[in-house]
Amino acid sequence: MEKKVLVIGSLDTKRDEFLYVKDILESNNHTVLLMNTGIYETSIHGDITSSEVAEAGGVALQELRDKNDRGTAVATMTKGAAKIVSTLAVENEISGIFGMGGTAGTTVAATAMRNAPVGLPKILVSTVASGNTRPYVGDKDITMMYSVVDIAGINGLSAEILKNAANALSGMVQGAEKGPKVESKPMIATTMFGVTTPCVTKTRKLLEGQGYDVLVFHATGTGGDAMESLIQDGFIEGVVDITTTEFADQLVGGIFSAGDDRLESAGSRGIPQVVSVGALDMVNFGPPETVPEQFKDRLFYQHNPTTTLMRTTVGENEQLGKMIAEKINKAHGKTVVILPKGGVSLLDKDGQPFEGNEQREVLYASIKENLNGNIPYIEVEEDINDPSVSELMVKELLQFM
Repeated sequence: MEKKVLVIGSLDTKRDEFLYVKDILESNNHTVLLMNTGIYETSIHGDITSSEVAEAGGVALQELRDKNDRGTAVATMTKGAAKIVSTLAVENEISGIFGMGGTAGTTVAATAMRNAPVGLPKILVSTVASGNTRPYVGDKDITMMYSVVDIAGINGLSAEILKNAANALSGMVQGAEKGPKVESKPMIATTMFGVTTPCVTKTRKLLEGQGYDVLVFHATGTGGDAMESLIQDGFIEGVVDITTTEFADQLVGGIFSAGDDRLESAGSRGIPQVVSVGALDMVNFGPPETVPEQFKDRLFYQHNPTTTLMRTTVGENEQLGKMIAEKINKAHGKTVVILPKGGVSLLDKDGQPFEGNEQREVLYASIKENLNGNIPYIEVEEDINDPSVSELMVKELLQFM
C-alpha cells in the first residue's frame, strides 16, 4: 500500500496556499492526502472533507455552520482532525504531515500532529512559530517554521517560505529509509540537568555497557513531559529518574514545570524505576529581570545570561519530599529511591553556592515519612555526582530488569 503525505488545512480561507504546497509535494513524486478543516463552502473539498472532520469531532458540519461560532468550530475540527490522524497513523497510511496557519490553523494541525508517532515527519508553518511553541509542539517531534508574514495569499515572499517548508517535508519523507541502520536495543530513560551531568553520563555509559540504549531527557518541563509520553507509548523498559528538579518549578512557579503527570508513567505501567532527587536545590527562571518581585530576597545563582537559579528553602523541600513520595507511592512496578546525603547537584555540596545540609535533611525526612513502607530507599554519604552513586543506581535498576 502506497503511503501518502497528509496536508491539513482550512480550504475555505487558504485554498490557494494549500494547493500551492500540494503541487510542490506532488512534483516531488508524493501522493497527497488533503484534509479540509474549514467549515464553509469552497470549490475544493479535499480528500478528507470538512464534513468528515466535523463528524469525527462529534458535531455535524451544518450545525457548525448554523451556529457560526469560531471557537466551537475550531474546537470541533481540532478534535476531529486529531482523531483521523490517529487512525491514519495506526493503519500506517501516511508518511508525513504538513500544516500551516495562524493561531487557529496552528492549533488544529499541531494537535493532529501530536496524535502521530515520534519519527513520522511533521512540518508546521505558523505565524506563532517565533514565540513560545511549547503549547503546540508538546512532547512530539514537530518542526515549526515561522511564516514571517501572515498566511494570506501567494506572493514572492510567502511562496519561498512555503516552498522551503514543502521541500523540507519532502526531504524528510524521502530520506526516511536512508542513512545507516542503528541496532535496536532495549531503551532506558534518564533525566539530566547541567548540574547532574556527571551522574547521568556515568550512569548512561554503565547501562550502555550492559547492552541498553539510554535516552537522556533534559529536565526542562518539556523534557519530563516527553519522557512520560514515551513511557506511556511503550518505548521504555526502565527508568533512572535522576533529575526530578521539575517538581521544584511546579511547586514554586519556575519556568520548567512538567505538570501533574510527572513521575507517574513508569509506575502506572509497572516499569522498574530508580528515582533520585537531582537538582531539587533550585528553581529556574529566565534572565534576572524576569524573576518575580516576591523572590527578591532569595539566594540566586546566575547559571548563564538567560537562566537564573533560585535556591529552594527548607519549607519548600519539605513539600517537595511529600510530593515526590506521593507520586512514587502510586507505582505498580519495582521502585527504589536513592538519597545522596552529600548533595543533590554540583551547586549543592560543600563550599558551593547552594550548599544546604538543612534543606537536604528536611527533604529526605519528608520523603521517608511519606513513602509507603514497601518501597525501599537507600541513603548514601556521597553527593549525587560521585561515581559510586551512578554505580549504585545502575546496580539497583538492573536487578529489576
